[in-house]
Amino acid sequence: MKLSTKARYGMRAMVDLALHYEKGPILLKDIAKRQEVSMKYLDHIISTLRANGLIESAKTRHSGYVVSRAPCQIKTYEIIKAVEGSLAPVDCVDDPKICHRADFCATLNLWKKLKKSMRDVLEGVTLEDLANEQKEIIEQKTKGQMYYI
Repeated sequence: MKLSTKARYGMRAMVDLALHYEKGPILLKDIAKRQEVSMKYLDHIISTLRANGLIESAKTRHSGYVVSRAPCQIKTYEIIKAVEGSLAPVDCVDDPKICHRADFCATLNLWKKLKKSMRDVLEGVTLEDLANEQKEIIEQKTKGQMYYI
């Protein structure tokens, strides 16, 4: 089971916004450049995140985007749900009526457990957690590098 590029890029954009949380609105072009995502595709993802109340567009002369709440208050589940929809690995988990075998299907409970496990993991991680982890990765990568002029 794989998440779509929309989910992966949406998560990366949200982490980018969280990393710059204290700096004010961030321009879409800056996020696109840092995250190596096309502006057009990122704009579509940002629209989805905005429609789901996870980000807001700034109403200042320096337009851009900010997360709608503190990163510690945004669960990664909210982000994935906004851009992916249901985490159900098969459609009958959300709507057993679509399958005539749902009442006697041994695998249905497995799919339900998988959906719940994924949700539990995502509910246990905040956007702040990911931003802090990203900061650590950047620090580790740049630690000990020497720059010569």
